[in-house]
Amino acid sequence: MNSGLSRHVYALIMAGGIGKQLWPVSRKQMPKQFVDLYDEGTMIAKTVQRISGTVIEDNIFIITSEQGRKLISASLTGFRPDNIIVEPSSRNTAPCIALATAHIKKRDPEAVTIVLPADHLVLDNKAFLHIVQAGIEIASVKKGLVTIGVKADRPETDYGYIQADEQLPIPLAFAASCEFTLFRVKAFAEKPDLATAVEFLESKDFYWNSGVFIWHIDAISREFERSMPDLYKDLLAIYESLGTEKEQKVIEDVYSWIHPISIDYGIMEKADHVFVLTGEFGWTDLGSWDEVVKVAGRRSLNAEVQSDDRLVEIDCENIFVRKPKGKVVCTIGIRDLIIIETDDALLICKKGESQRVGEAVDTLRRDELEEYL
Repeated sequence: MNSGLSRHVYALIMAGGIGKQLWPVSRKQMPKQFVDLYDEGTMIAKTVQRISGTVIEDNIFIITSEQGRKLISASLTGFRPDNIIVEPSSRNTAPCIALATAHIKKRDPEAVTIVLPADHLVLDNKAFLHIVQAGIEIASVKKGLVTIGVKADRPETDYGYIQADEQLPIPLAFAASCEFTLFRVKAFAEKPDLATAVEFLESKDFYWNSGVFIWHIDAISREFERSMPDLYKDLLAIYESLGTEKEQKVIEDVYSWIHPISIDYGIMEKADHVFVLTGEFGWTDLGSWDEVVKVAGRRSLNAEVQSDDRLVEIDCENIFVRKPKGKVVCTIGIRDLIIIETDDALLICKKGESQRVGEAVDTLRRDELEEYL
C-alpha cells in the first residue's frame, strides 16, 4: 500500500443492529456486538483492534444508535467521542453509510473508507488486513467500489453471495502474493434457498458476501448521486449542516422520511465499477446461534467453570449449552439441541433451526413482552 495514503484511510464500523437472532443474550439494551461470546472481548472491541492494524486510531468511526453510543463510551476506553456517529433510528445500511459518508467527507474530502460490520468474526487478522490493504490500493487507483468475497465451502443459506466475472491483475505491490484474487463483479445475490446455494457452490464463481466495502469518498458519493438521487440530496443537506446548530435537526428530519434500504440493493447492484477481492481469512458472520456453535464446538461459553462439573450431560449427543455463571445445568437423553439460558429467559432450539429465533422475538414483541427484549 502507498505509505503516503495512510492518513487518508478511514474505517467505518457499522454497529447499529440489535442482533435479535442471538436472543436471549443479545438485547436492545445490550446488542450482540457489545457481548463477549468467547471470553476474548466484545465483537466491536475486536473489530476496532483488528482494523487499527491498517487505520490510524483517529480515523476510525463507529456508527450506531444512541444506546450504542453509551455502550461504546463505557466499554471502549479512550475511543474518540466525536468519531461516534449516532443514527436517530435504524434505516438499513444505505442511509447508515450515507450519513457516515457525510461525516467522513467533512473530515477529509480525499478519504478512502473501509466499511465493515461490528459483529463478524475473523480468525486470521494478518490475512484479512493484507486483503484490505490491496482493496485500498484498488479503490484508490480504479476509483471504483471494492468488496471482499469469501470462498464458499458449503451451500450456506444464511449468507448473501457475490458472483465474480472476469479475473483482473492484482496491483503490482501485491502481485507476488497468491493469497487472493481480483474480479469484476457480475451480480449480487440475496440469501438463497438450499437448492440455489448448492448451484452457487457448484458454479465456483459465487463467493460469500463478507459485507466489507472499500471505496474513495468521491466514488461512493458519485454512486449515491446516480442510483439514489433523493438520498444523495439528503447526504448533501447533512454535509452542509455538520458543525452547525442545525445539524441534529437536519439529521432527524432526514431520518423521518427516508425508507430502509441496503447498500447492496441501493448502490452495489447498480454501480458500474464494482470489484471483488476473494480470499480466505477465517471469516464468519455470527448471525445465528448455529454460527456461534460452529465456531465454539461443544463447550459452555462464559461459564464460571469451563469443565463439566457445572454442566452434567447424561446420554446426550451434539448439544450446545450457554448458561449464566454459577448455575448448574443437567441434560439427559437429548440430541441436536442448542440451549441458551439467561437470568430471565430460556431458549431451546433444534440445531439448524436457529435462524428462526427472530420469529420468537417478533412474537414476544407482538405479545407486548418488551421487557424480555
